[in-house]
Amino acid sequence: MIYIGICDDEKYMLDHIRTMASRFFRGKNTETAILEFSCGGELLKYDGQIDILFLDIQMKGMDGMETARRLRRRKFRGTLIFTTILREMVFEAFEVQAYDYLVKPIDEGAFVRTMERLFASMQNAAGGESLLVQKGYESRIVPMRDIVFCEIIDRKIYLHLASSEVVDYYERIEKLENKLDDHFFRCHRSYLINLKYLKSYKNGTAYLEGGKEIPVSRLRGREFSDVVFRYMKNI
Repeated sequence: MIYIGICDDEKYMLDHIRTMASRFFRGKNTETAILEFSCGGELLKYDGQIDILFLDIQMKGMDGMETARRLRRRKFRGTLIFTTILREMVFEAFEVQAYDYLVKPIDEGAFVRTMERLFASMQNAAGGESLLVQKGYESRIVPMRDIVFCEIIDRKIYLHLASSEVVDYYERIEKLENKLDDHFFRCHRSYLINLKYLKSYKNGTAYLEGGKEIPVSRLRGREFSDVVFRYMKNI
C-alpha cells in the first residue's frame, strides 16, 4: 500500500491529481490510499503515514513552502512533489528536499514522467530506507525501521513488523540481505534481525522486543557478539 497525500486549496486540482495518481498506480497494479487536504494547517494536523505528498505552493493562509518546512522539522520522510503556477518558486524547493515540481495546469504526460522516475527509485529502495515488496502483480513499500525480523520458510520471505503484521512474498534471503541496511544482521540461515529491536542475547538466542526469540547459529555467534558491540557503541 502506498499512501498518497494531496494538499491544494482548489477542489478541481485535488480531483485532477487524484485521478492521475489513481490511474498511474492502477497501471502498476499497486494499491494506494489517497488523502486530500484543503490547506497546510489541515495537513499538519494529520499524523498518519504519507509516502508521496503533492503540495501546492500558492495556498491561502500558510503557503506550501512554509508547510513543507514545518513537515521536515517534524521529520517527515515522505517524497515531496510541489505543484505551482510560478516556476521561479521552485528554487526554494531545494531547502525542503523536494523530489520534483509540476507546473500548473498539470499535464498528464509530465505527471507520468515524474511518477515513472519515482516508482523506479522506489523499486530500488532509494536511500536504503525502505523495501519495495513485489507480491504477484501488487507492490508495497515497507519502511526498514518497521521490520523487527525477517524469516524464510520454504523459499518464502516473512517480514515481521513492529505492528505485529506479517508481510510475505517470494525472494531469496541472500538478495534481501543485500537490500537491507547495516541495522540488520543474518544470525541464522533462516533469520535476519533488526538490531534496533534487540533486547538481549544469551546462549545462542537473540531476545527481541515483543517477546520473540530468534536462534543464533553457532557459526555466527562470535560475529554476532562483535556486531552487537559495535552497534551499541554507535547508537
